[in-house]
Amino acid sequence: MQAGLKGLFAVEKDNFAFATLRHNLIDGDGTNKFDWPKWLEQQPKAIEDLLVEHQDALVALRGEVDVLAGGPPCQGFSSAGRRRSDDPRNRLFKSYVELVRLVEPRIVLMENVKGFTLSFGGQEGVDNYASSLRNLLSDRYRVHERLLDLSRFGVPQQRIRYILIALHPSCGDVDPFKIIEERMASFLRSQRLQAPVSSWSAISDLETGKVGVQPSTDTPGFKETLPAMRITSYQKLMGEGAEGVTDLRLARHASEIARRFAEIIESCHAEGRLNTSIGAETRQRYGLKKLALRVLDPDRPSPTITSMPDDLLHYSEPRTLTVRENARLQSFPDWFAFKGKYTTGGHRRRLEVPRFTQVANAVPPLAACAIGEALLAIMKMPVAKNKPLASRKARVEQPELITQF
Repeated sequence: MQAGLKGLFAVEKDNFAFATLRHNLIDGDGTNKFDWPKWLEQQPKAIEDLLVEHQDALVALRGEVDVLAGGPPCQGFSSAGRRRSDDPRNRLFKSYVELVRLVEPRIVLMENVKGFTLSFGGQEGVDNYASSLRNLLSDRYRVHERLLDLSRFGVPQQRIRYILIALHPSCGDVDPFKIIEERMASFLRSQRLQAPVSSWSAISDLETGKVGVQPSTDTPGFKETLPAMRITSYQKLMGEGAEGVTDLRLARHASEIARRFAEIIESCHAEGRLNTSIGAETRQRYGLKKLALRVLDPDRPSPTITSMPDDLLHYSEPRTLTVRENARLQSFPDWFAFKGKYTTGGHRRRLEVPRFTQVANAVPPLAACAIGEALLAIMKMPVAKNKPLASRKARVEQPELITQF
């Protein structure tokens, strides 16, 4: 939507994530708002239920939808978690394809983790979900796919993601990734950014040592950092349109834990082990079993954000990051507020999507905006007259978008 597309509706089954969606993009003010159809309930809904309950309405959208953008759950594919070939969430991409079949959008856009391209033997090959998706779409679309480093779009995070863009022949014979590449420099100029953007450039205005803390505004018994004057180009970009900043709640670290974090941060700086897992000697010294613990490098983009809030330590302060700091590293603008629990645990982790997980599972908005602008450019290109989309009606000035979260 920030690229200039008009949102129709989105599919989201989790209560917390839908509350975030509703607050920002349904009930919110401004141009970033879905034009929600009357036939679809404004409530959490699984894609399987959407396909069964509203099949006729979806078919009626044929010729009206320019882009279907989606990201089926990635936990069963991700190397950051437990890769499981039998994870039921892995099969949801077939529901995504069924939605494509019913709606027949002009462009299909999908994002997933790198593991989507790997077989469960660990090697790239035909026995993987990416190849299955390609085969399911290739009878009607020209399928293009690539692994992209999203830090190239100005996202202050090292995040490699699988991107699929399937173009209907009515779009012409064009390579969308070539268009994205050609527009990269101009996109960064339009955002007043130079890539890569460092962690310090993203979150230095939220350091508690500079701005202090206050009682949490949404969780009694907690404290939160006070936002200060945004000083870098990236911080100013994230602050555009924001009247305030939310999701600043700090973790409650015991004094012993904070002391340990301070020593680990100092050790990682001295050893040059920033942005990478802490060394075996440091883990042994503190009796740590966690292998994924890392300390931010202030001079580089952060490592990939995960849904575990204790995976990443601040570059200078003895603490984990706040939801807002993670959101900054994901390029969420400051006006975008998250809803629901901050964290969850145990068996609830498979049932709930709290704020930290919502941030970690998202596509960085800066990268999405750049890709969206490239897709708009493709749709405006002249195409051969012998390649019409049979069901396409008259083009609208503002292309339309369906999103699957």
